[in-house]
Amino acid sequence: MSRNDTPSSTDDSDASRAEFTPVQSVVSTESYETDEGVVFYDTDNPMAWLQASGAVSLDDMV
Repeated sequence: MSRNDTPSSTDDSDASRAEFTPVQSVVSTESYETDEGVVFYDTDNPMAWLQASGAVSLDDMV
């Protein structure tokens, strides 16, 4: 599916789509790159973090 593709429905208007409202845990997530990969962390709790060796776009996975 490309970025502009949408699942088929009877009404493709923008009004029929639900507005995305990120939860606080998504809003407070930051990231930075290191030599070993990407680190994601919670700005409200910097001790809560995870590291990944690579990243993919969610659009590429759906």
